Amino acid sequence: MTGLPLGATIGIVGGGQLGRMTAMAAARLGYRCHILTPETDSPAGQVCAGVTLGEYEDPAALRAFAAASDVITFEFENVSAEGLDLLASFKPVRPAPSVLRVSQYRIAEKSFLDAAGVPTAPWRAVSTRADLTAAVAALGLPAVLKTARLGYDGKGQALLRSPDDLDAAFEKLSPKPLILESFVDFAAEVSVIVARGADGTLAAFDTVENRHRDHILDLTLAPAPLPESVHAAAQEAARKVALALDLVGLLAVEMFVTRDGTVLANEIAPRPHNSGHWTIDACPASQFEMLVRAVAGLRLPPAVRHSDAVMKNLVGPDDMAHLPTVLATPGLIPHLYGKAEARPGRKMGHVNRLFPLGALPGPFGIADALGPLAPDPV
Repeated sequence: MTGLPLGATIGIVGGGQLGRMTAMAAARLGYRCHILTPETDSPAGQVCAGVTLGEYEDPAALRAFAAASDVITFEFENVSAEGLDLLASFKPVRPAPSVLRVSQYRIAEKSFLDAAGVPTAPWRAVSTRADLTAAVAALGLPAVLKTARLGYDGKGQALLRSPDDLDAAFEKLSPKPLILESFVDFAAEVSVIVARGADGTLAAFDTVENRHRDHILDLTLAPAPLPESVHAAAQEAARKVALALDLVGLLAVEMFVTRDGTVLANEIAPRPHNSGHWTIDACPASQFEMLVRAVAGLRLPPAVRHSDAVMKNLVGPDDMAHLPTVLATPGLIPHLYGKAEARPGRKMGHVNRLFPLGALPGPFGIADALGPLAPDPV
């Protein structure tokens, strides 16, 4: 066996559900996990060997956390890159803090994608109101104005449909600078999750289609019911990104598919991703096991699936109201995150449903398969 010895401790910055599922995968491979989080009774902390309670910028907490870890990773992007720098002075951090910096700052992210030869929608950086006027003149309307930092699940952005929208959107969104992106009239949203080991081995899961509700991921279809040309372009983009970043760890690349089949990269996330939760039940090695293997220096297995799958998020009190029925329905595989309060818009868990290879059903079949969790007809 190469890499970390059995019983070693993987430190995870962040205590959410992604850390929880990573810790569960690590335990199956014989590793312990230690969490750094400011949250008591966090989803990840509930299943880990140890927890350091502290802020992500607190040097004392960071030092204590590093002392309890043999190698370190992170489970979401809204952590301190400077904090990761300090951690990296004590223990290996995978992915590297430089990777996090690219994903945290949309202007750097778009510049990186362009330099890597990965197509994106046209964009402009916006620091002043005059910049916004010039950007709209260059890109046209409609367009989407976004914060360059933070923001997820549709937060931190505004759709500009006419010149009358510019003043209010510019005043509302902060901090500056912002980024303006051409509006993409897409046919589908897809993503690819790719792992890269310390030895340079790449393993990419199948391209999946993602369907959203209220800007939050609702359904993931694996594989995406789209032409092979789309799958190939999405896979190529994800591999280019992983290589250009010199990634060691896991990365999700979210993409738009236009009406003519062009694939455009939208965002990158260097950690496990909501659209990869289907891999827990449909693949011999899930996205979480791939992350653990990469971080621990183990060899990566192929990212193959033994089943087609549909993943449905359980969001807020409305979806959780169906839980008793879900638990009683054969074929539905629930994964709950240990969160006490089902607030509106909060991801409480997810449900997977498996199908034989090549048998992923169409929209009506998906509704039938999900039973109480069926989406509204479109």
